[in-house]
Amino acid sequence: MKVAIIGCGTIANAAHIPAYLKNPKAEIKYFCDIIPERAQAAVAKYGCGTAITDYREILADEEVTAVSVCTPNNVHAPITIDCLRAGKHVLCEKPAARTYEEALEMQRAQNETGRVLNIGVVNRFNTAVNLIKQYIDSGKLGEIYHVYVSFRSHRSIPGLGGDFTTKAVAGGGALIDWGVHFLDIVMYCCGDPQPRTVTGEVFCKLGKDLKGYAYKDMWAGPPKYDGTYDVEDSVAGMIRTDGPVITVHGAWAQNIAENEMFIDFMGDKAGIRLQYGKDFTVYTAEHGALVQYKPEFKMEDMFQNEIDAFIDCIETGKKLPSHIDTVIITAKIMQAIYDSAEQHKEISFA
Repeated sequence: MKVAIIGCGTIANAAHIPAYLKNPKAEIKYFCDIIPERAQAAVAKYGCGTAITDYREILADEEVTAVSVCTPNNVHAPITIDCLRAGKHVLCEKPAARTYEEALEMQRAQNETGRVLNIGVVNRFNTAVNLIKQYIDSGKLGEIYHVYVSFRSHRSIPGLGGDFTTKAVAGGGALIDWGVHFLDIVMYCCGDPQPRTVTGEVFCKLGKDLKGYAYKDMWAGPPKYDGTYDVEDSVAGMIRTDGPVITVHGAWAQNIAENEMFIDFMGDKAGIRLQYGKDFTVYTAEHGALVQYKPEFKMEDMFQNEIDAFIDCIETGKKLPSHIDTVIITAKIMQAIYDSAEQHKEISFA
């Protein structure tokens, strides 16, 4: 199966490209990037494919079956829609798009064309996350009534002044960058419940003084002091759903020197704390005694699982948990948090 990579930056090199190379059913035909040197570097590094700068060459090539869209958020929607309408199957990195409306446009294009459109919510292919889902589905936790989400870091805004902190490009800050993964894990594990009401606030506080911002870490750096910072560095929210209530506390940057990346699933029989990207602990009571234990398991490569599932679903027609029809719910929730923050009122879907 001939594959094209559109966007040859960090996520493409760290995840998509190596996974395709390990899949015996896939062959990368194109590396596309608007920066020619990036595409050329990929060809040289991986010893395959052709370097191009215009993704429209891929649209015209009938040999290409599948595409990974690994670009900045602002072009997720137009590139994905063009690829779908050209008959290509698409795996688009998270978030689906900058806004819920853009994500809906992508969903409509998928429904019209019948081609696969999966979103890169890679934690749906994570070993620990899938074990937690099995615990919940089997009733081991009982009724899940509340889920608490924490994605907080001590002064770690990515690439200050660059694409990540420019709303026109990214669509938002800590919520749409980190929160999308955490919210998606909750939705997946809890059966993708429909949201009923959403309330939230976002805060642009620590990064708005670009030159005065002292930082602990800056992935996607270095800072561009003549750039833009008009996104949130922290967020708080509450979502009522058909299932549990979800509370969210997230921050790229906070004036607390702690990194807290976890999700607490609270059930009336047991609870689970998932350490993001790692293992989890189960808490319960047995025979009048409090019990906790940490399951041991082999963690598989979730990006490899994601790419392998993408290739297989194209061949088999199987609809994956990462399909746009499912992931659109997370986009709806994030948009509602942003809308609630802007309007300073609760958003209702009832």
